[in-house]
Amino acid sequence: MKSKKVVILATSILLIISIGVYSQFLNEIEDSPIQEDQKYLPITINDETTLYEIHKVDGKNLIKFTTTNLFNVYSSVEDLYIAYDKLLAKKGLFKLKSNVGSTFSQIEISDEQDKPLVIVPIFTASAYGENGFYEFFKGWCDTCTTTKIVSIEKLDYSSSNNAVQVLKLLGYDSITDIELDQNPNLIAKYNKIIILHNEYVTKNMFNAITSHPNVIYLYPNALYAEIEVDYEKNEITLIRGHGYPESTIMNGFDWEFDNTHPYEYDIDCLDWEFYRIPNGKMLNCYPDVKMVSDTKLLKQIKNLLK
Repeated sequence: MKSKKVVILATSILLIISIGVYSQFLNEIEDSPIQEDQKYLPITINDETTLYEIHKVDGKNLIKFTTTNLFNVYSSVEDLYIAYDKLLAKKGLFKLKSNVGSTFSQIEISDEQDKPLVIVPIFTASAYGENGFYEFFKGWCDTCTTTKIVSIEKLDYSSSNNAVQVLKLLGYDSITDIELDQNPNLIAKYNKIIILHNEYVTKNMFNAITSHPNVIYLYPNALYAEIEVDYEKNEITLIRGHGYPESTIMNGFDWEFDNTHPYEYDIDCLDWEFYRIPNGKMLNCYPDVKMVSDTKLLKQIKNLLK
């Protein structure tokens, strides 16, 4: 996901949406009680100013930047950026709308005895984080093939933050990739598992996932590079893949079902579909944005796992 990371960093730099204005504004409201629909943040894009609502959510002042038929989505100013003349967020906080009713009940997981299991990609979040692998890939850091493991709060677009939150709200079980690496047998008791953008995985994880008979690979570019983990130092180290240690090495496991190209770069998912491989099904696009708004996709995920 090297190219996409560069794009995200570049667009983040474009966060020049009246910085002085919103910084001063946030300072003014930081310690003030927020009344719904009474406080707004003016953000200017291409000389057009839009007022974004500020809401108190879980004790924090957050911007309500989008609403779908299922969710209200909030973000901090620090996680906002502008791309393609749109206000986007590297990560958001999802709250289920109170009036979704029957639509939600058609999507949520109802079989308590046979829930699918979602694998949350903490290792991938770490690889994309500060002093992570991508600083090495860009030549900014010679030693960043080893980096610290981050907390789950650091999940963002590159580590399936949207899907993690949406699937949790819909009732799916989950474990982190750390838990899976430490105990690969955890997934054996689940009839179905869902892999997200688990790009960086250990050999233990790769073997456990590829030997499971019913896997939904919800994000392309999964199982792309091999890492090792030092739990005493709380670090991961890149071993093989993503052009390392030789530029000709792409998939670190030489996995024949790697679907990185071209699907990883289709972030609009306008023509999404699942296709079959021997141990499950793969999606043909990167669905982190689509997960928020497409109830047909969410229903299809549920139906695939029946």
